[in-house]
Amino acid sequence: MLPLRHYPRKALLRSLPLIGVAGFAMLAALPAHAQDVPDSISEESESEGTNADLIDALDGEREIDFEANEILFDQDTDTVTAQGDVILEAGDQSVRAERVVWNRMSGEIVAEGSIRFVDADGNQLFTERLTLTDQLEAAAMSNLLLVFREGARLAANEARRNEEGDIALDKAAFSTCSVINEDGCPKSPSWRVTAERVYYDRQTQRIRFRGAYLELFGARLLPLPGLSIRADGSADSGFFIPEIELTASNGVSISDSFYWRIAENRDLELTGYVYTATAPMVSAKYRQLAEKGAFQITGYGTYGSRLPLTATGQPNGPSRDDIRGYLAANGRFQFNENLSLSGSLRYASDRTFLRRYDISREDRIRSTVALEHIDENSYLSIAGWATQLLLVNQDQGQVPIALPLIDYRQRIEEPVLGGTVELQGNTLAITRTDGQDTQRAFARAQWNLRKITSLGQEVSFTALVRGDVYHSDQNDLTATALYAGTEGWQTRGVAMGAIDIKWPLIGEFMGGTQTITPRVQFVAAPSIRNLAIPNEDARAIDLEDSNLFALNRFPGYDRVEDGARMTYGADWQLNFPGWRISSTIGQSYRLSTEPVLFPDGTGLTERFSDFVGRTEVRYRDFLKLVHRFRLDKDGLAIRRAEVDATLGSDRTYVELGYLRLNRNIEQDFEDLQDREELRVAGRIAFANYWSVFGSAVVNLTDAAEDPTNGSDGFEPLRTRLGIAYADDCLEMGFTWRRDYIELADARSGNSFQLYFSLRNLSFR
Repeated sequence: MLPLRHYPRKALLRSLPLIGVAGFAMLAALPAHAQDVPDSISEESESEGTNADLIDALDGEREIDFEANEILFDQDTDTVTAQGDVILEAGDQSVRAERVVWNRMSGEIVAEGSIRFVDADGNQLFTERLTLTDQLEAAAMSNLLLVFREGARLAANEARRNEEGDIALDKAAFSTCSVINEDGCPKSPSWRVTAERVYYDRQTQRIRFRGAYLELFGARLLPLPGLSIRADGSADSGFFIPEIELTASNGVSISDSFYWRIAENRDLELTGYVYTATAPMVSAKYRQLAEKGAFQITGYGTYGSRLPLTATGQPNGPSRDDIRGYLAANGRFQFNENLSLSGSLRYASDRTFLRRYDISREDRIRSTVALEHIDENSYLSIAGWATQLLLVNQDQGQVPIALPLIDYRQRIEEPVLGGTVELQGNTLAITRTDGQDTQRAFARAQWNLRKITSLGQEVSFTALVRGDVYHSDQNDLTATALYAGTEGWQTRGVAMGAIDIKWPLIGEFMGGTQTITPRVQFVAAPSIRNLAIPNEDARAIDLEDSNLFALNRFPGYDRVEDGARMTYGADWQLNFPGWRISSTIGQSYRLSTEPVLFPDGTGLTERFSDFVGRTEVRYRDFLKLVHRFRLDKDGLAIRRAEVDATLGSDRTYVELGYLRLNRNIEQDFEDLQDREELRVAGRIAFANYWSVFGSAVVNLTDAAEDPTNGSDGFEPLRTRLGIAYADDCLEMGFTWRRDYIELADARSGNSFQLYFSLRNLSFR
């Protein structure tokens, strides 16, 4: 063994050609590429001597980069040995090892010790011994670990790799689970697939198993004959793991899905459901990604019996067999940076289908479409809305269809009297199949000016003018007379002016930063012709912190608050490291003595309004508490109390929601009934990946709050309890749920669900 040179630092050999391997040993002696070699020696070696001809021959194509601490050449065996932090690179492929031996006669390269091989696709192979071809392609391997670019892992005792990059592995194990935990400590995968032989096809990026079994937490569970998956992490066609559920309405349910990857941008999921208490059901979900956007369509269908929805919701009517189903579609297309089209279509065959089959618990579903053009100074929307009632015994013919709804806004770039001007044009057509029809159009101009005084007050001036045209017919079909308006053509003019003054005061307080902002607003408008105009979009009026300082405290456009009023209040905020506490409170005073349009119980019917406010407390991401309230102006009785609180981390937390509306609303205003409700949910994590969870929704409304509700003051609506396991590659659990509301064939009672999901293995 003749040592060519021992370098105190790394020797670097660049661009070793794969043709003419006989020159490899001579290259090792070239000082031109060795660090810490005098420049004069380097220049002489490249221009003259025995290496000159070889250097000239290497000016052509160069394919391998080579780096090592020490390089040795054995003339007897005609081999070159590189030792110590060896790195070989060719294109996108690389090999790192402790030792590499190159046999010049056979062209075989053997790497040994802590090997890391990266192929052209970015997959990594770890082993202790690896045989390479003279094209730097891995051949025979032993005791290896193959880590795919997407994170999946294959371990095997023996493996062979051909020139195309295909690999055959013997006695192999596959898993997508991480082998280290969050602290970097090793852990066993929660599941793996073991097989007598595994084939990896580089061209198709597919892994095929022979003699495969699924192991869960080290226990062999079931065989997986014919298993084939994708190695690149993309979706693959195949069946999912079945789901089992027991419900009061349908009995035992077993469902399974087949996923069909039609193309890179299209897929289809077909699902079959079998029940012991009703007829089978099928569903399909189609998704497509197009050049300008994406859309999906979902459908459910069955032929079975159903019960009509009665006024009480009890299943006391005769059942009938019928086709039942549900269709949902949505999508969005972006034609350019300004123009987009989005929409959602939802339709159910009857009012209880979604609830019975646990697809949705909504009491109404909406279909929408919107074409929007948005640029720096303008906005155009052409939209439509349709609503289908569910779970309620109301006349569908009274439900409005809003089509078209056209809204255009233009902001004038040049200031007017120092302020900004926004122009708006709006038109709406509302149609009912068995009720009042209304058409509306208006034009609006609004001017805003914001100034900061020398003392730091923020003063805002607003002026608004608007002209409305309405047409309505069949007004007598509207049950609430206050909403109907006058039939035929009606016009209305609106003019409003407002001054809003804020004065932020900032200072230190208890080691934090405190901000107190007193605020006062004056709004004035002449008498407005409201009652002659139909009220379609301004019905659910209620004074709260969000609309206390609004220019018009009615929602929508059909009702406009007139007269003169003064609104006053204060905002307070305190910031500590990690903490933020904020609160606001306010009240309004009506300066005019004219009768008001607000219904009793909204907090706005008298000259002094009720007090409204909001308090929010946050501590990092651990605590969030929001409290909204409305207090009666006379006795400070609670008219509205709403609490939303979250305490805990992402894994262990409790959520609390409470709402009480005690407004003494008249019974004929269906949009504003009093309610009291409690919502609780929580999760407790233990043993790293396990957790127990639960939730409950309770109706606390009693007869004093709503005589028509029929609740005794504590009526559970829905409860849930379960246990779950979830790590980076496995999710499974068991859930118990109880529904207390019975509506026709959507029965009340207990439901049980068992679910199991192997992530990244095409299994749900």
